[in-house]
Amino acid sequence: MTTTNKPLNISGASTNDALIDQLRACKNPDEILKFEKWFNSNIESEKLYKRICELLKNRSISRALGSKWLLTLIEDRENTINKLSVQ
Repeated sequence: MTTTNKPLNISGASTNDALIDQLRACKNPDEILKFEKWFNSNIESEKLYKRICELLKNRSISRALGSKWLLTLIEDRENTINKLSVQ
């Protein structure tokens, strides 16, 4: 028998707090990227970068913290694009 993981749909203040706690627990960019990969494949509602933007918009996180996380995600995408362009 094969089972598949059904994507989760999260929303609400307590889930935002849990998301913030999880991201704060990431000690380096690799951990943030690993969490992003998990989040994007398991959460149905949206991508991690969109959720981070919402947290910034709602002032649930500081600009410094949000920019750190977003910069990590953007730099990873730029590196991926650059690798594909060179090949």
